[in-house]
Amino acid sequence: MARSKASALDALKKLRDEKVKLAARETELKAAAAGELGRMLVETGAEALDPAKLRALIKRTLELGIDPALERLTPAR
Repeated sequence: MARSKASALDALKKLRDEKVKLAARETELKAAAAGELGRMLVETGAEALDPAKLRALIKRTLELGIDPALERLTPAR
């Protein structure tokens, strides 16, 4: 019985260690993603937009969905 307790404790420690590593990797990936998005914004000239308005635009676009938002922005023919 003591063996299963020890292995459960070892598994829990291993899991916690993995969570710490995953959290660090997530932070690295978020920074890389932010860099990629920032480059896209600069390449399209969006850096000139007011940050609060850009944030609101993105939030609303995500609420509507990309395709419906693009349809609303596309002029009628």
